[in-house]
Amino acid sequence: MDITSTFVSTPGVRGGKPCFVGTRITVDDVLGYLASGMTAEQIVDDFPELTDELVLAAVEFESVRVGRISSAS
Repeated sequence: MDITSTFVSTPGVRGGKPCFVGTRITVDDVLGYLASGMTAEQIVDDFPELTDELVLAAVEFESVRVGRISSAS
């Protein structure tokens, strides 16, 4: 999956945080749900516009973002 075309940051939408294209669901939302113990299946049940693959893409997106921040330090 091409994560660069999966997310969009739009000023004024959810504070400019990266959202899944066509939704207002942020990467942070999904990561928070996972951190609270929800499974990808439970997240998809609550947000049918997402898929298991998109949930995993959020994790990948964040790992790439954190990697860029770490290498810049």
